[in-house]
Amino acid sequence: MSGIEAIAALGAALPPIAPPVQAVPGGGFGALLLQGLQQVDAKLAHADTLARRFAVDDSIPVHQVTMALEEARLAVELAMQVRTRLLDGYRELMSMQL
Repeated sequence: MSGIEAIAALGAALPPIAPPVQAVPGGGFGALLLQGLQQVDAKLAHADTLARRFAVDDSIPVHQVTMALEEARLAVELAMQVRTRLLDGYRELMSMQL
């Protein structure tokens, strides 16, 4: 097996990092934002569930909990960055003179 085939086989065995973003039929920008916030909420709920299960029993490896918590933290940070950019754009539009 060549190096490229080994890497391709390894990539096929790993779960995807994040689900692909798909266009919302009939929805607009608001629907896209809502979908993003729902994904952030799902990551937070998953991290919370894993942390609680880890605290109760030792069947959950600590690296899974750490990864879930970090994914949730990054998702919240990204959502905050998007919110900041939207507010900056809104303020800029409101300051324009017509």
